[in-house]
Amino acid sequence: MIPTRAYAGFSATTPLGPHTIDRRDPGPTDVQIEILYCGVCHSDLHTVRGEWDPATYPCVPGHEIVGRVAAVGARVTKFKAGDQAAVGCMVDSCRNCRSCNEGLEQYCDNRKVTWTYDSPDRHTGGVTYGGYSSTIVVDEHFVARVPAGLDLAAAAPLLCAGITTYSPLRHWKAGPGVRVGVVGLGGLGHMAVKLAHAMGAHVTLFTTSPGKRDDAMRMGADDVVVTTDVGWPRVRAQHAAPLQLIIDTVALSHDLNPYLATLDRDGAHVLVGLPPTPHPAVIAGRLTSKRRSLAGSGIGGMAETQQMLDFCGAHGIVCDIEMIRMQQINDAYERMLRSDVKYRFVIDMASLRD
Repeated sequence: MIPTRAYAGFSATTPLGPHTIDRRDPGPTDVQIEILYCGVCHSDLHTVRGEWDPATYPCVPGHEIVGRVAAVGARVTKFKAGDQAAVGCMVDSCRNCRSCNEGLEQYCDNRKVTWTYDSPDRHTGGVTYGGYSSTIVVDEHFVARVPAGLDLAAAAPLLCAGITTYSPLRHWKAGPGVRVGVVGLGGLGHMAVKLAHAMGAHVTLFTTSPGKRDDAMRMGADDVVVTTDVGWPRVRAQHAAPLQLIIDTVALSHDLNPYLATLDRDGAHVLVGLPPTPHPAVIAGRLTSKRRSLAGSGIGGMAETQQMLDFCGAHGIVCDIEMIRMQQINDAYERMLRSDVKYRFVIDMASLRD
């Protein structure tokens, strides 16, 4: 076993603090990665505070991981020591079902997805520990390659915020001539704007924050709608063409009906944010009147994750980040709850040595 420095939550109500965990020794198909940077996701906060399901403590969060390969197993073919590598939200699945065979491991039909943290670990018999740590060992199938030229720290959130928005944009065929709406300009939303713009779509941002207009336009938005303005759905419907796709990134309960009304016939409103409480009821007529769809999407499979990273490498796309030290994580959580970050915290894991 490999003793590993980490930061962990020890209960739902206490701050994260220093901890030591054991990583397994690399097996024949394993890649050991020295973690250089780890993004901070809302999921980390929800999990460690037990807001979705009770967590297993100590809980080491983090699933936006980039680093350097330190060692590989004897049968590893895709990586060698010194390579740049990345790990996202999952580290294993059954790999035998229809979804896994189609490269959609995140939807494993046998419900055997192993999430990067706080998930049953078939190797150790305990639970998985995430990227708030100095090293991680993962089967090479669930390790992605970071393209040369991307800033490693700013690339870390691509492993969650990037793939979570890239996957539905690709599935619903965003591209030239397609009008895409993005709800919210946070960690996920700012990536949706950048990716949809790079795909050639016309992008409209919906935000409650007038002060984010300039940022949205810089990232590639063509229009910005401030949803705190009175009567915004009516005004938009009168002056703009209907949207064909909405990527809704907001992780708080909100009324979906005004957004559905902005969709064209056969348009889709896709939820990628995970609020802790349900959204208000949808008016059925909003869907039936134009054969609109309300859908959801969760991360992407490993092939699509690599495709996303390669797309970002080709277009020079990374996240807008604020770097923090590991010792600042509890303050970062509180700031994240206040939306006081533009637009993703990333931990410099060198600080863990302190």
